[in-house]
This record gives sequence, C-alpha cells and structure tokens, in this order.
Amino acid sequence: VLVTVTYSSMVIAVCLFLHLPQLFSTCVAFSLMADMGIQRGAIGNWSMSFWCVCFAMTFLISIVELCRLDSEFPFFWYNISVTYACYAALICLSASIIYSITYVQFLLPHSPFDDHAIAVTAFSSLASVAYATEVVWTCARSGEFSCSVLTLPGLLHRLEIFVACIIFAFICSPHLYVHQLALEWCVAVYSLCFLLSAVTLLLNWYNWDNRLPVPVPLVHLGLTLLSTLLYASAVVLWPLYQFNREFGGQPQRSSDVSCRDKLSSYVCTWDQRLAVAVLTAVNLLIYVVDLVDLARRCFYQLLRLCTRPPGSLLLSVEASSPSSVVL
Repeated sequence: VLVTVTYSSMVIAVCLFLHLPQLFSTCVAFSLMADMGIQRGAIGNWSMSFWCVCFAMTFLISIVELCRLDSEFPFFWYNISVTYACYAALICLSASIIYSITYVQFLLPHSPFDDHAIAVTAFSSLASVAYATEVVWTCARSGEFSCSVLTLPGLLHRLEIFVACIIFAFICSPHLYVHQLALEWCVAVYSLCFLLSAVTLLLNWYNWDNRLPVPVPLVHLGLTLLSTLLYASAVVLWPLYQFNREFGGQPQRSSDVSCRDKLSSYVCTWDQRLAVAVLTAVNLLIYVVDLVDLARRCFYQLLRLCTRPPGSLLLSVEASSPSSVVL
C-alpha cells in the first residue's frame, strides 16, 4: 500500500510540476500561432504542427501515467517517456530559434502580430526548458545518472535522428532535388541513415545481446560506419549540385527570385539549400564522433577479452550456459 501511495504521489507531482507547464506552454504557443492566420507563413505552420504534436503526446502520456496503464505496454515505458521528453525539448528549442530568426527578425517591425511573435517564442522556449527539466529529473530520480539519454552514445543517437528530422523539414519541397539524380541520392541518404539510427536506438532500448548472432556493439559499429560513409557522399554532392553553376546550381543568393522579398516569412529556396548543406555537415560530424566512440569501446572490450586468463573465459561460458542455471 505504501508503494502504491508513493507511486501515485510521484505521478501526480510529475503531472503537476512538469507535464502541466509543458501542456500550457505548447497550447499557448500553437494557439497564438493559429490566431495569426495566413501571416504565420511556412515556418509558422511547421512550428505549429510540432507544438500540436508535443501537446498531444504530453497529454497522452499524462493520461497513461495517471490511469496506471504504463504497465500494460509490452515495451519499456521508461525509455519511451524519457526519449520523447528529450526530443520534445530539442524540437521546441529548434522551433523557438528558427521561428524567431525567420519571423521576428524580418516581419516584426512591419507586422501587427509582433506581440504574438514574441509571446510564441517565449512560450516555446519555456516548453523546451520544461521538457529538459523532465529529462534531467527522470534520469536522476533513481539517485544516479544512469539514464542512456545523458550518456554520450545515447545523446549522439538522438542528435542524429533530430538533425535528420530538421533536414526533412527543409527538403519538404520536391523542387529542391527532383531535377538532379545526385540530389535525389542525397535525399535517399538522409532517409536511409534516419532508419539506421532508429534501428540503433531500438537496439539500445532492448537487451539484444543474447538474441543476435553478432555482438550488438559490432552491429552498432557497422551501422554507424555505413551512415558515416553515406553522409560523407551527401556532404560533397549536395553543395556541389546546389551552389556550383557548372552543375546547375546557384552560387549567389541574389540570383534566387524567391529571396528578393525581404519581408517574406517564408524561407526562400536558396536559404533552404544552405540550411540542408550546413545540417548535413553537422550530422556528419555527429556520426564521426559516434563512430570514434564506438570504435574505442569495441577496441577496449576486445582488449579485455584478449587479456583475460583462459580459465576465467571458460568459467564465464559455463556460467552463461543454460545447464548451469538452477531452476
């Protein structure tokens, strides 16, 4: 009974001090954005859709935890909730930065919705802080920071997926890449690497050590190496075919007709191409750091196995065999 009361009190405290500010901030952000009508532009629609998703997911998680339905799920609810909070913090932070740059900077002196724009940016930032607080509190709840989100591999895997999602937002217009086969290859690279990172994240969620014929660290290393090579090709091909005149690109921003209207809240085509090029380089750097870290851990693990005495290896094999388990 004491455990049940303690759990219920903890769930109520989380919903009151963490989920309620998240729901309030995201609700105010997308409500103010919806009130702006057609003046919000493409970036406003993109930001509003993310705030709506964050609000809906937070509301669903709150209902599940208040109704004690988390034990009914066949997968690990702890990993799902903390991973969602991590992504929500990154999404709200990126929405605050991108929206403030594209709207507040260009339209603020000329728009009747200047107060709305400032308030939306502020509440989106508050939502990001609230989600980040939930991540830190959830990982520190057991008394030690053993959460995978706060480890270097866990953080790198989530950053890889997050940066890929931002890239997808900028390449949502097919006219950016359909005219060149090399650019279509880059879009295929972004999609394939996103799926590989998602597979890596799922392997980290579940204990697959005894279910795969190959050790999980080697699987992670192979997938990360493949993603790094693919992104290395994209980091060369995307700028080459987007900004080199010999390959049909536009080297100067002034040559893009969509960038001449300085009072537009839409991100022009040339800026979208530049954003994708920068984000591709950033994600390649993240994959390189992840690859180096995985190679280092695999090397030290192999070194420990090679330096272990033969007797200890035999004992470890016998201890892990099914016949040695006492029923």
